[in-house]
Amino acid sequence: MDTLTKLGVVPSTLSSEEKEFLDTQGYLNLGVLLTETQLLSIRGKIKELLEKEGEHAGRELVDSPYIRHPREAGADRLADLVNKGAEFDVFYTHPKVLAAIAHVLGQNIKLSSLNYRAAKPGAGLQKLHADWHEAVGPDDFKVCNSIWLLDDFRKENGATRVVPGTHLNTLLPQDALKDPMEHHPEEILIEAPAGSVVVFNSHTWHGGTTNHTSEARRAIHSYFCRRDQPQQVDQKRYIRPETLARISPAAADILGLDS
Repeated sequence: MDTLTKLGVVPSTLSSEEKEFLDTQGYLNLGVLLTETQLLSIRGKIKELLEKEGEHAGRELVDSPYIRHPREAGADRLADLVNKGAEFDVFYTHPKVLAAIAHVLGQNIKLSSLNYRAAKPGAGLQKLHADWHEAVGPDDFKVCNSIWLLDDFRKENGATRVVPGTHLNTLLPQDALKDPMEHHPEEILIEAPAGSVVVFNSHTWHGGTTNHTSEARRAIHSYFCRRDQPQQVDQKRYIRPETLARISPAAADILGLDS
């Protein structure tokens, strides 16, 4: 039995309509996958970690050679959530999410990083970008992301924008657009309730928008890559004995610990 099957992924986990939408549009709203109880627990743990790590929060991203701009003004960050509590295990083992990631990248996938990002009030705007340094063909996707909404995503609080279909483009936004910071006429906002998960092909143009509210807009990103690609956060380097003792062999395999 392969790893994805052990984690509950079967051919019917994603419907044919969901697969077609992800193929053509480059993103897919999987609906609400987190319960209110899970949300409360995760938010509480995030608050605890931010207070504990302080100015060192997100340091694992700074250490990574595969992230060009690890620090972001106007956003709170946490990294390596794999090792920071059982609350975060669901983010890289949920069968619905794994099914969508595998549909984009193929069966041989691994977690690249598991990070928290919160756009602060008055901040959060990002240029339209793809999460890869070059354009690739539709048969050679390298990376795929999932956004787990810890708050309602609305226009007012800086919901993520996506330009549907651009994963099939042969140009990166910085090469095709005069100013990737500007509004794109074909962009859509991912507006959905807290607990929802949106998977998007990371070659699709996307970016955060400005949070115009007085509260941070919180999300967790479980970012995956093909098994032949380097991870943003080296899971072998950071893995803790207590994490290995807690998770299943299949979950450990998704972390790429045998790579």
